[in-house]
Amino acid sequence: MSSQQVALAPAVAAAILAGFERHYGRFRYHAQLAKSRFEAGDFHGIRRLARERIAFYDQRVAETLERLVSEFRAGEQGDAVWQEIKRHYVRLLERHNQPELAETFFNSVCCRILHRSYFHNDFIFVRPAVATDYLDSEPPSYRAYYPLAQGWRETLREIVIDVGLACAFVDIERDISFVGAAARAELPADFTPASDCQIHVLRTLFFRNKGAYLIGRFVNDGEVLPFAIPILRDSNRRLYLDTVLIGTERFEAIFNFSRAYFMVDMEVPSAYVRFLRSLLPSKPDAEFYTMLGLQKQGKTLFYRDLLDHLRHSSDQYQIAPGIPGLVMGVFTLPSFPYVFKFIKDRRGKDVSREFIKSQYQRIKLHDRAGRMSDTWEYTGVQFPKARFAPELLAELRRSAPSLLEEDGDTVVILHLYIERRMIPLNLYLEQSSAAEREHAIIEYGRAIKDMVAANIFPGDMLYKNFGMTRQGRVVFYDYDEIAYITDCVFRDIPEARTPEDEMASEPWYPVGPHDVFPEEFATFLLGDPGIRATFMHHHAELLESAYWRDKQQRIQRGILDDIFPYPDGLRFRHRLAQAPGALPTEPGAESHE
Repeated sequence: MSSQQVALAPAVAAAILAGFERHYGRFRYHAQLAKSRFEAGDFHGIRRLARERIAFYDQRVAETLERLVSEFRAGEQGDAVWQEIKRHYVRLLERHNQPELAETFFNSVCCRILHRSYFHNDFIFVRPAVATDYLDSEPPSYRAYYPLAQGWRETLREIVIDVGLACAFVDIERDISFVGAAARAELPADFTPASDCQIHVLRTLFFRNKGAYLIGRFVNDGEVLPFAIPILRDSNRRLYLDTVLIGTERFEAIFNFSRAYFMVDMEVPSAYVRFLRSLLPSKPDAEFYTMLGLQKQGKTLFYRDLLDHLRHSSDQYQIAPGIPGLVMGVFTLPSFPYVFKFIKDRRGKDVSREFIKSQYQRIKLHDRAGRMSDTWEYTGVQFPKARFAPELLAELRRSAPSLLEEDGDTVVILHLYIERRMIPLNLYLEQSSAAEREHAIIEYGRAIKDMVAANIFPGDMLYKNFGMTRQGRVVFYDYDEIAYITDCVFRDIPEARTPEDEMASEPWYPVGPHDVFPEEFATFLLGDPGIRATFMHHHAELLESAYWRDKQQRIQRGILDDIFPYPDGLRFRHRLAQAPGALPTEPGAESHE
């Protein structure tokens, strides 16, 4: 390697890191803006920030790539130079607060320059080079409170003060009492504070849509109990604590793959992920990073998890169960809880590949309202050919040959979407008990209503396009026919002019390209009498065009309907008519908070 090339390596490494730091600076600034937007009640502004943020990463990668090519002729450098660039980059990350994110940024830049034959640890970060296990900021990422020394009420009051929102509360003393009463109801009757009794709260709030979430954990006798407190604003721009979500099941609902990404100002994101992992130990870090708005890091960790799983398993990828799609093919690995989706070359609908990609991107940028599955998008994914069932390989060769490259023992799929696996709702309805079926249909209608509130019309509402999650929620995952509610024209079917009109195979009335006739939904959804009875009891309004037009008008007026990631019955507003229970205020007092 020449002396010029030796001098080039540290300059290229520094340029890549500078590109990353521009990206993460913008990322943090948007999270800080989310706080001020929340304080101002600008919820549309928060949504705009969330949409804009998604594009930041690719913009900074493109800028960095352009600089490397123009200033350093990066595409012309040999193997030894790229290995030296990586070594210098690792040195730059030794005292960095976001080393794992910077490594992923390095990969994103280099993978646009290097051929995929270079995608191994000599040239990119297939494995992490800098540990983040004990990395934290100063001051630390979470605050610790000691209720046995301060008193329970004073501790809760201090926690609320420390979040630093520049708004008045409606009645914080009332809300503190509500939190205490809810906590007391969750803890066992014989609860006794131990010597290690403490409350940990992450230093910055989690913002999403119309809410700010305080995230914490209660530690007692070595046991950890997660909790989250949603903070909302009333019509007079005053704050109130809406509820407290205590325990893994309720806490997990807000960190769901079908919801929009949080906006959180984090100096050391790995410390936040480590804290969250202590609350939900079964959830992979890939999903935590994604939910924090760091979806590229989520993709990196997911792929590492996939490679690790392949090394420790032997089952084969196979065609996913369910009715085959007209546009998308789906396969899965039974021992791995995800599905892999590809756009077919031979599609049963007259839609382009570019249009389908734009539909998935539309959902990526949109509020998913807890009812639309998130996806990771990958290009050039390599798989061991031996792990593909013969039927799956034959299907790929038949339906998507343009996406398939076979190189010896390796299969490369050029474009993929990866999602959490769910049971297709049509299969769930066939296999479920009467009670489970009733719950599923109620959930199905709620899913549609939540999507409507988020300005999304599903298009194809057949049960096969929805899935049942392990938490018992119905989620939509087929995006090729989605449209904005505000772009649809909801109509009643006109009265038939003659008996012949009623018998005709084609409509006797004109139908525009954006026309929707809600009463027709019953024809293909409600053939089963039991399903029909449940649907009509809980969701009959979905068959009325007036319902859809009313929701459309609300959206057009800029009204954002509330879609809470927790049951309405948990909200403190139901306690307003009840006398709140008192909290003990003295250290060591008898309590069950």
